[in-house]
Parts: sequence; structure tokens; C-alpha cells
Amino acid sequence: MKKIDASFRNQIELAFQPLNTAAAANAFPAPASLSDLLYRIHTAGPNAPTHHRDVMEAAKMFTTASVNMWLRAVHSFLVSASLTNVSPTWASVAGYYSSHYSVRAFAHLLGFFQSYNIKRIVRIELLSNGTYVCKFERKRAGDREHSIYWKIVKKDPHFAADPFFTDNAPGDVSDASHRERANYADHLPQFPIFRPLDREELKQRVERISDIETLAAPIPSVSRYPDLESVQIVAYHRLVRFRSLLDAIVVENRFWLVHREPAWARGFVDYQLTEEGHLRSFTS
Repeated sequence: MKKIDASFRNQIELAFQPLNTAAAANAFPAPASLSDLLYRIHTAGPNAPTHHRDVMEAAKMFTTASVNMWLRAVHSFLVSASLTNVSPTWASVAGYYSSHYSVRAFAHLLGFFQSYNIKRIVRIELLSNGTYVCKFERKRAGDREHSIYWKIVKKDPHFAADPFFTDNAPGDVSDASHRERANYADHLPQFPIFRPLDREELKQRVERISDIETLAAPIPSVSRYPDLESVQIVAYHRLVRFRSLLDAIVVENRFWLVHREPAWARGFVDYQLTEEGHLRSFTS
């Protein structure tokens, strides 16, 4: 299991603290609130009267955005699992997006956000006096969403040695490359007879994925497309890693207690893994 650095623990505890006093069910802001606020902060400049207050609000939204992105990962994983025998193409795409949403959840938790509106990579940092500051870095030519978030997470020491996190670089063994095959390649042949989704079949599929013992991270391979089992295994491991990290730090937080087990996934996902000790998730 991976040990959590004390400064990282403190950063997450402080980020979740403001969410411990509000009603968790109504804690998520309106769609696009964070990106809109970061746009206003950037265009207003550091001397604007509301700048400090807005940055503190943005810090809170980085936390809610992280959890919201993780919920999207769980939901996309269920979509992928339910489409396994219905559409290999869409099961593959949904499985990839489950992984991508988990990675984005970690990136937001680390304080990073890629802003399309202002073409900047935003980093929010906690200062020693307990306040936050927003830093805006100009995007480079290769800083696309499906690479930058993955690189940010892989670079962090808590995830650098974890084989379930990669730079998502092009190549045969690559989440993004496998997704691109599913999305853009011509003459993909898999069109099974369409059958309505079955609740029990979905539950059994998720249980099977969680019970597969992993000796290494099975990153999807383009040459094995549709490499659905690999797509779904790594997606599942990534979303469980996020949950395990927050459980190790803020499991008593009111907001996280409500959202760590979404009602719509109950009965399908138990967030358990069967893996070798060197692959296991976080410990306090």
C-alpha cells in the first residue's frame, strides 16, 4: 500500500473542511461554475477587490469538481460494463472515459484545472498561512486534455510508481490509443444483436471485474481491440484508488460520507479489489 505524505494529507483535509458544515446534497455548484470563476479571476487580475474571496471559492470548487468527476467515473464504468455484450465499441469508449474521469478527479484534487476559455492550465496552491493562490500557466501545443491531466497525475510522487497510472502517450499499449481505435478507426466489425440491459447480468459483470486477480496493470492494447476486459479492469482500479485515498484521509467528512457511495451505484459496485500487495491502494 502507498503511504500518504503528511503535506498532501493536510492539503486534502483543509480542502474538504468547508464542505463539512454545508448540506452535502446541495453542495455541488451549478454546471461550469469553476471554469467560469477561473475565467473571471484571470481576467480581473491580481489587484481586483474580489480576487481573494474568489480564489477561496475556487479552492472549494476544486474539491467539489474532483468528487463530481469521480462520480462521473463510477457512472461511466457502469455504462461500460452494461454494454459489454451489447456494443464493444461503446463499452470501450465508456470504459476509457471512466478512466479519464478518475484521472481528472485526481488532477483536480492535486489542484490542477485545464481551462479551455482562457487557454491556461490553472494551479491552485495552499500557502503556509492557510490561504490559496491561483497560478495561470500558458498551455503548450501538446497540452490536450487527454494528455495533460494524465501527465500531472503520473508526475505526482503518490502515483508515479503506480502502474495503473500512465502518461497516456500514443502507442499500442495506451488508453488513449485504444480509445482512438474505438472512436475513429474505419471498418470496425463488431455489431452484436442488441439486447436490453439486464440488472443481474450487470451486477455479475462488475463482480467478475472486481474479482480478477491482477499481477500487473493491464493497460489496453490497440492490437487486441476490443480489449474490453483490460479497459474495464483499469477503469475500475482507478476509481477504487480515488475512493481509497479519500477514505484514508476524510472518511468522516460529511460531504464525502454522502457521496462516497452513490445511491444509483449501490448493489452494483462494492469498490473491492483482488490484487497483489505492491499494487494496492492507499493506506493512512
